[in-house]
Parts: sequence; C-alpha cells; structure tokens
Amino acid sequence: MLFSQVIGQEEVKKRLIRSVKEQKIPHAQLFYGPEGIGKLQLALSYAQYICCEHPLENDSCGKCPSCIQFSKLAHPDLHFVFPIIKSEKKKLLVCDDFVGSFRQMFLEHTYFSQTDWYRKISGEAKQGMIYTSEGDEIIRKVNLMTYESKYKIMLIWLPEKMNDQCANKLLKILEEPPENTVFLLVSNSPEEIISTILSRCQQVKIPRLSNEEIAEALVNRCQISENEAANAAQISEGSFLKALALMDEHNVNRENFEHFVNIMRLAWVVGNKGDYASLKKIRQWSEDMAAATVGREGQKKFLNYAQRMIRENFIFNLHQPELNFMTSFEKEFSVGFAPFINETNAEDMMNDFSLAERHIEQNVNSKMVFFDLALKITKLLKK
Repeated sequence: MLFSQVIGQEEVKKRLIRSVKEQKIPHAQLFYGPEGIGKLQLALSYAQYICCEHPLENDSCGKCPSCIQFSKLAHPDLHFVFPIIKSEKKKLLVCDDFVGSFRQMFLEHTYFSQTDWYRKISGEAKQGMIYTSEGDEIIRKVNLMTYESKYKIMLIWLPEKMNDQCANKLLKILEEPPENTVFLLVSNSPEEIISTILSRCQQVKIPRLSNEEIAEALVNRCQISENEAANAAQISEGSFLKALALMDEHNVNRENFEHFVNIMRLAWVVGNKGDYASLKKIRQWSEDMAAATVGREGQKKFLNYAQRMIRENFIFNLHQPELNFMTSFEKEFSVGFAPFINETNAEDMMNDFSLAERHIEQNVNSKMVFFDLALKITKLLKK
C-alpha cells in the first residue's frame, strides 16, 4: 500500500519516511490510537517503503517487484499476526490458516474493523484471540533468512488480543530480534497490552483524522455530495470507519427521521391547537411503529435515535454549531423545531423515550408503548 493511499496522517507519514532515509528504523514500534484512523494502513505503507527497491522522496515507487508483491500483501518477507477464532473441528490453528481471508478483507475494503474481521472468519461478531501457538510461529518466522528484501517485517494487528503465554514468548525476541527484523504492532487498546511488551516498543500515537480529511475521502470513495460528507465527518469523531458506518446507516436514519418528524408535528397540533381529529393519526402512527415489519430492534433504534434528536435540538438553541452533530436534513427541521425543546421539557422527554425503550426491551405491548409515549409528548410540547 502506498502512503498516498492512506487517508490523512501527513505528519506521521513524514516521520516514518524520515526514519527510513536516515536508516534509523526502530526494531519494534507500536502504532496506537482509536479504531478507524488508518493505523494498519500506515503500518503496511511503512513496511512497503522500507522494502521498496526504488523509494521516492515521499512514497514507495509502486512499480518494483517488491511494491507489486506488497500491493497484493504477498511479499515473502512480510508476515502477519492477527486475532483468530478457533473452530470446534480443528483446535490447532494459526494465523497462516486465515491469511488468505485477511488479504481478501484488506484488498476489498482497506479500512475495516475488528468486528468486520471476526464476522469475515466466523460469520458472527465473536471475540478472537492470538493464541499461544502463534508465539512459536512468530519466533520461527523471524529466525528464517529473508527471501528477497533486506528487511523482514512482522506485522501484529491487535496485539492486545495475545494471551499471556503468547505475549511472554515474544519478550526476548522483541528485545533482541534477528538483524534487519522489524516488528510493527498495531493496537486499538494499548492499555490492554502487558507492560513488558510495551516497554520493548517505540510507541507512535496516531491521531484522529480531521473532519476535512474524512469528508474528502468520503466524496472520493463513496460518491456522495460534499455537504453529506461534511455532516458525516463532523459526527464521526475522527474515525473514517465511523463515517462509513454513518453512510451505511443513512437510509435507516432517514426513515427514523421521518417517524420522528411525523409524531412531533402530530403531537404539537393536538397539544397546541386542540385538533383532536389528529389523535386518530397518532393512533395510526403508533400502530405503524408497532408493526411487525419494524420489529423490536427497529423500534429500539428509533427510540434511541429520537433521544439523540431531542438532545441535539436542545443544544441547537445554544447557537454553537460546533456542538451540534446533525445531518443537513436534521438541521433544516431543527431550525423550526428546536425552540419547542427547552429546559422545561427536554429532560422529561428524554426520560419518556428512554422508558419506552426499556419497555420494548421487556416485551411490553409495543402498540400501547408508542401510543402512551405519543400522548406524553403531546403534553410536553404544550410547555
């Protein structure tokens, strides 16, 4: 992977490139930071640059045999370690048994989460681990002669998933690895790594991406408008993965938004204009929300979404845009709606939506839950 293909992180890229140019490559480095900011991608770009036969000023050449092999994650001197999920049919498994799936995952998606990986190899969001047997494999591989490159790269993704036996096996080789061996550890949760591993690594903190970097990447990769990308980036908390998830949830959020707007308008009309004919529409809304097609999970997602909208509309009244995290269509609605959410009713409304969510979880009749909730909203919007 080329550095140019990694989203943002320009300062980190410069630091990594400089270490290669000055021939001061630490033998063990830990890249750490939140999920979805490009740590694994940086580590692979760095490994490719280290092994590139004709490195350019700010990137690998992308054309030499080494770079071509790296582009397929198939360089013989690049070794991967990552958490796996053991099968009941076969107890003794190591990462090499899953490396084909790992290459496929990376080449198809580039940015993916720990949960995405577990689903890839198990079909479920189970918890993976780097088992004791992997420690022996790592030691065996780093003691091999290099095949084509001057350097041998051992990339360990999510070292916090190593069990203690595996981690302890690596202590000596991390401290005194064979010549021209580079360990690159990539962690979401460095606080979960044993201290003796941490002390043997040079730690590189990878910062969150800026809103501008995420928005630009979304426009280029997802073919969406700049406005939609900017809104998703603002909510993403510096994680490209979160921004992608928001785009996937866009249609669901739009549907929940319509449900929210519908009940708020109906409740306001009944509460403030005494249009009791609209009570029939509120009853219909309750039946629609209780329909089997929505399902209990969909109902809970709506109630959770509604709580976020109440909170965002309350904050909207502060006129500090940097504190608001809403899409363009949510903001457009909030211009007129926010004044009705204030200190007299915001807390009660949040509590009512939260209570309804708990009732749904407890399998209370959902039609009753939503009709009761709608009547409460009617009273609260009169305040």
